[in-house]
Amino acid sequence: MVALMPRITQKDSWVSEYRDLLKESFDPRHKWFVGEHRGSIRLEVKDNGKKQTRLLPYDWSKKGFSAAIPEIQQIYKRFYEGNRQLSAACEKVKVSSSNQEIDLTRVINKEFRAECPNASEQTWNKSYVPVLSKCQELLERSKGKPQNGRELMTLCLEEWEYGSRSRQIARRALQKFLEFAVLNGKLSNEYAPVKIAEKLKTKRVGYALTDNQILQLIASEKDPRWQFNYQLLAVYGLRPEELRFLVIKDGIRGKELWTTYEKSMGGNKGQKTEPRKLAPIYVKDGQGYIDWNLIERFEKEELAPVGILGKGSDALRTRLIRNPLWIKFRKQADKQKEVLVPYAFRHRYAKVAHQRSVELNLNIKDIAFVMGHTTEVHQQNYARFIPTDTFSKFDKQLVA
Repeated sequence: MVALMPRITQKDSWVSEYRDLLKESFDPRHKWFVGEHRGSIRLEVKDNGKKQTRLLPYDWSKKGFSAAIPEIQQIYKRFYEGNRQLSAACEKVKVSSSNQEIDLTRVINKEFRAECPNASEQTWNKSYVPVLSKCQELLERSKGKPQNGRELMTLCLEEWEYGSRSRQIARRALQKFLEFAVLNGKLSNEYAPVKIAEKLKTKRVGYALTDNQILQLIASEKDPRWQFNYQLLAVYGLRPEELRFLVIKDGIRGKELWTTYEKSMGGNKGQKTEPRKLAPIYVKDGQGYIDWNLIERFEKEELAPVGILGKGSDALRTRLIRNPLWIKFRKQADKQKEVLVPYAFRHRYAKVAHQRSVELNLNIKDIAFVMGHTTEVHQQNYARFIPTDTFSKFDKQLVA
C-alpha cells in the first residue's frame, strides 16, 4: 500500500506530483492509504482499529490517479460527516456526482472568481468570461451535453483558432476552472481537465505599411480625428491601445509626448512596461520629411475614440476595414505572404527606424527602448528589419 503522504518509490514516482494536494486535504492524524489492486486504485482507511477498504473505478496510473483525487477528497469529507463507513461515504459521493444540481452562475462568478484574486476585472472579462460562458452553456444543455472533460474542452475551445494566443489563454482559464470545480465537488470527476492536442498555427509575418500607403490612408479619411490618429500611430509607432494613454510632459528641451500605457513584458512574468517618452520617425513624401506638429496639435485637437478599454486595436480595425484602400493593401500583403493588421503602422515604425539606424546613430537597444520592448522581444518580432552585412557582400559582384 502507498500512503496518501507516501514514501515515493522509483516505480511510482508520479505519485509525488499529487503529494501537495493530498497534504492540504487530509488530517495527518487520519490513516488513509491508496494502493494498487489488479491494476485499479484501492482505498483503505484505518479508523478506531478497524480497517475498511474500497476498490475505486480508476486505473493505477498517473492519469487514473489524477482523475481519482477529487473523488477521494469527497469520500474523505463524507466519511467524517457520516458514520465513518467507507462504503457509505463512497455511495454518497457517487449519488451526489450523478444527481447534483449546481448553480454554475454562482460557482463561476462568485466562488471561482474568488480563486482568481490577481485577475483584474479587465482580465477576467477578456480572458475568463468568454470561455466560461461557453462552458456553462454546454453544461446546462438538456440535449447534447458533453459527457467528459475532453469533450467539454474541445467544444468550449472550437471558436478559437488553433495555435492562436487567444486560444492558449482560453484553454488555461478553462483548465483552471475545471480543476477548481472538480476538486471542490462542483462537477463530477468525468469533467476533470485533460491535455488537448493543439495544431500549430503557421505564424504569418506582419506587413509594414509604406509611407506612401500611410499618406493615402490619411488623405482618404474624412474624419480629421482619425487622420490625427493615423499620424500619431505612424510617427510614434504606437500600439493602437496607447492612443488613449498619451500625455504631454515638460522636458528639458520643451514639450514631450509620453505614453502611460502599461503592458506585460514578454519573457518577464508579472512585469509591465513603464511609461515612456515617445520618439518620432517622421513620414516622408516626395518633398522630404513631414512635420505634422503633432505635439502642439495634441494640446488643442481631439483624437477619435478607440472603443472600450483594452479594445483599441479592435476599434482601429473596424475603422480601417471600411476603407477600400485598406482592402487593397491587404491584398498586396497577401501576395507577399504577410498579414495586414492594425499594428502595420507600428511595424512601419520599426522597419524605417532600422533603415535609418545609421543616419540617426541608432542601435537595436535604442529602437527597442523607444518602442517599449525588451531587446529580446524586439529581435523576436522585428529581426527581419535589422540590417545585416550578409547580403551587401553579394551586391559588390557587379561593382567595378
